Amino acid sequence: MTLLLAHISDLHLDGGERATRRAERVMDHLRALPHPVDAVLVTGDIADHGTEAEYEQAARILAAPFPVLTLPGNHDVRAAYRKALLGEEPGDAPVNRLHDISGTAVLMCDSSIPGRDEGRLDAATLDWLDTTLTGLPEDTPALVAFHHPPVELHHPYLDSIMLEQPGDLATLLNAHPQVVAVLTGHAHTAAASTFAARPLLVAPATTWTLRLPWEGPDLADRTQPPGIAFHVLDEDRRLTSHYRVVV
Repeated sequence: MTLLLAHISDLHLDGGERATRRAERVMDHLRALPHPVDAVLVTGDIADHGTEAEYEQAARILAAPFPVLTLPGNHDVRAAYRKALLGEEPGDAPVNRLHDISGTAVLMCDSSIPGRDEGRLDAATLDWLDTTLTGLPEDTPALVAFHHPPVELHHPYLDSIMLEQPGDLATLLNAHPQVVAVLTGHAHTAAASTFAARPLLVAPATTWTLRLPWEGPDLADRTQPPGIAFHVLDEDRRLTSHYRVVV
């Protein structure tokens, strides 16, 4: 069975008109597709300051007739995220969730370090990831998602706040061949690379686009439209990705 996922990231909702309008445009576009997606993945930095009000706004904007799967980024605050977005009791433990989307396991992992911009999959998260993958039937394909890219993307600022200790994750993934790809956000630029001999696919940002070093000295390009990645997983476990902008 072919699986169609939309992948967005870095909404940075702050109650302001600009971030709100851009996030609404993206979700309106996804809700209006002639062929609905099986799920939307939102790979972090949903809120800009991590307040409950920002997550209440996010819950309204992200409401959809299809599953919307979220995970925290470095701008998110776990307690407020749990309470206002997930409707759970507040807590500071990593937010890790397994979702079954049309027979594919989607593992949404928390790579945030409270109070820091760089990321890490801590021991509890790596243990959860290993245990969860071990418990899946061998014929179940899996996608692993988190916020911080685990490889350098060749921007000095971004590469200074990437995932720390990525070798621990690579070792874990090497023990679980059912993992088809790794999906992240954080970079504010659509990107494709490899990690642990798998595709590494980075979603474009909703809020603003990162200028790469050869594009100019300013970090943020606020003139670019928000983007979406569409990932298609076919019956042969081959993942194909398409990137679109929403004007």
